[in-house]
Amino acid sequence: MYKLIAIDMDGTLLNDHHEVTAEVRHALQKAKANGVKIVLCTGRPLGGVRRYLEDLQLNEEEDYVIAYNGALVQNTYTNEVVSELSIRYQDVKELYALSLQLQTPMHFFDTERLYTPNRDISKYTVLESHLTQVPLRFCTLNELSENIVIPKAMYIDEPEKLNKTIESIPEDVKQKYTLVRSAPYYYEILHPQASKGNAVRQLAEFLGIQQEEVMSIGDNENDLTMIEFAGCGVAMGNAVQKVKEIANFQTRTNNEHGVAYAINELVFAK
Repeated sequence: MYKLIAIDMDGTLLNDHHEVTAEVRHALQKAKANGVKIVLCTGRPLGGVRRYLEDLQLNEEEDYVIAYNGALVQNTYTNEVVSELSIRYQDVKELYALSLQLQTPMHFFDTERLYTPNRDISKYTVLESHLTQVPLRFCTLNELSENIVIPKAMYIDEPEKLNKTIESIPEDVKQKYTLVRSAPYYYEILHPQASKGNAVRQLAEFLGIQQEEVMSIGDNENDLTMIEFAGCGVAMGNAVQKVKEIANFQTRTNNEHGVAYAINELVFAK
């Protein structure tokens, strides 16, 4: 019934130790062997996904990945780009000026590195670099090329402070970008058409797969659009309430092999 399964990584595919459990690995291999497209769909940069693609053998012909919360859809074998949406240098300048007004640190990616213009580098920027294994560079915006390709920027702070920042973002900024919270301390800023839901839809259309043949599995607010799009939206047991409310099925937590449970129940139980 399902021909494409889009799977979030942090809090979904990975347990709290950032591992793919043996149970999840087996379920993915079984689904792929039965002709199901397994597509990692993550807010991580491409560099932070590659080792998992290799480990799970999701870098073979006709394998795809969705990175940067939907800003990039790419074939993992040929590197053919199905869709790419980025924000401009001028956008980052304006977002940085706003971050100073709001007294909130920020960082942003190009296709190879994580950058911060904050001399006092946030611990959450260091954490992002560590988790994704993407090199971190401090630089002023004047040091950047105006032709830089930026898949996404992020406002970052302690959750309580970030709540206040989000409330204070001007309405015109909210209308100009896709804004989504991917973790209590991360607020992501993307091209207005970039989202996991749009990326899954574009990939499904590219592959000739119908909406009802798509399953999406996630846990956080940045997964909402792909949960809504899918023929079957699956909420992890550890998902935020907003995800649970719109999902068609709730699986176990990421520490209880929830991805494996969902695949076994929804793909193979019949």
